[in-house]
Amino acid sequence: MVTLVDGHEWHAENTTRVTHLLPVLLLAVCCVGGLLLVPLGLPGLWVMVLGVIGYGWLTGFQALGVGVIATVVGLALLGEAVEWWLGFGLARAYGGSRRAGWGALVGGLVGAGVGVPVPVVGSIVGAFAGSFAGAALFEYAGAGNAGRAVRVGWGALLGRAAGTAAKVGLGLAIAVIGAFAVLKG
Repeated sequence: MVTLVDGHEWHAENTTRVTHLLPVLLLAVCCVGGLLLVPLGLPGLWVMVLGVIGYGWLTGFQALGVGVIATVVGLALLGEAVEWWLGFGLARAYGGSRRAGWGALVGGLVGAGVGVPVPVVGSIVGAFAGSFAGAALFEYAGAGNAGRAVRVGWGALLGRAAGTAAKVGLGLAIAVIGAFAVLKG
């Protein structure tokens, strides 16, 4: 169907393409942004989940339903659990206390916020260094043994790296699910 708008021809199929472009762009921005937030210790997976839900809402949930939403929410919850388990678990496996696990968590967040003066990846380096420093500092404050504190800090650093890698992998899975929803819609 051709309609005249301000003296110009406008085809109805163009409206469909434009209205579908906004949800696709929203999903793409959320997925890319979410994957970039994960190494910083920020809730990137949840940004991606909101992008998938937003895509569904903007398209009238035609291309995705409860199953897809439940899957991406489940993957995000799994990512949080795996990150927590690896972060605390490896700090404990290297001889750390529960306090060291909390130190790694707090140190990672502070390190990501403060960052390191390295372009592009400074916040990521800061998050990893902060996990090490937080775990080591909290362990040293509790045990008073510098050698043990450094070993625990190393375990926290490894836990942070493994947790981040797992969450990025799960984020890629969420992005693929979102892409399939776009291709289906």
